[in-house]
Amino acid sequence: MTFSLPGFDLATFVRATLDEDLGIGLQGGGHDVTSESVIPAEARFSGVMDSRDAITVAGLPIAAAFFRELDPTCQIEVLVNEGAKVTPGTDLMRLSGNARALLTAERSALNTVQHLSGIATMTATYVAAMNGHATLLDTRKTIPGLRHLEKYATRMGGAQNHRMGLWDAAMIKDNHVAVAGSVGEAVARAVRAGVKAIICEVDRIDQIEPALSAGATHLLLDNMNPDLLRQGVALVAGRVPCEASGGVNLDTIGPIAATGVDYVSVGRLTQSAPAADIGLDFQPL
Repeated sequence: MTFSLPGFDLATFVRATLDEDLGIGLQGGGHDVTSESVIPAEARFSGVMDSRDAITVAGLPIAAAFFRELDPTCQIEVLVNEGAKVTPGTDLMRLSGNARALLTAERSALNTVQHLSGIATMTATYVAAMNGHATLLDTRKTIPGLRHLEKYATRMGGAQNHRMGLWDAAMIKDNHVAVAGSVGEAVARAVRAGVKAIICEVDRIDQIEPALSAGATHLLLDNMNPDLLRQGVALVAGRVPCEASGGVNLDTIGPIAATGVDYVSVGRLTQSAPAADIGLDFQPL
């Protein structure tokens, strides 16, 4: 089983995470004091990772990488696909190997799967609430260092990634406009700079035409109620994609998505998703 994401170094992530847990480089650190003192070096374990809730699964290949880092000969069977929706009690992974190694890797593996599956599960809930209207987008509201993984998890839940960072599209927001002097001038400066993808945030209907006239390629209609969103969509008339953002939650996303916007972006997918309840129980072999 292989796992790769553009821009994400799995081996470095796994090693850095384990080093943090083991206290590598700290006085007295560098080992799992509990496992080394309690578990014989030659002991072997088998275990099952399972979900205690109904979840959308994400992160199992990364969990497997943690276990293999400490026991390259461990046996791992991944039982469900990434992005699968499973019921409570579903077995996700079976594994067996050196007991000390598996116990040392356990928390890092579980933390990752719980976090990513939590994001995927919340994302799937939002997608369902949109009733087939529009496309759900994530945002840059991610934990530093985990953006690629968290955005991967939103894809597993059915969302589409917004821009990955500051580099792949311009997003002109109110603070940029404040410095530039107007929406039109801010967009015009991006056009003159040769930027191809220019997302412009507008929070008033009268900002739409200046943004479009200046060359915006995507409009973010910020904190507008459904009536204003419908007005905005009608004014744009398909010239560029329209995205609704701000004040979006499970109660509001259905009506917002039904206004005719192409996209709805939700920061809480990565910012506020609770961890999924996933456990791992071992037994001696």
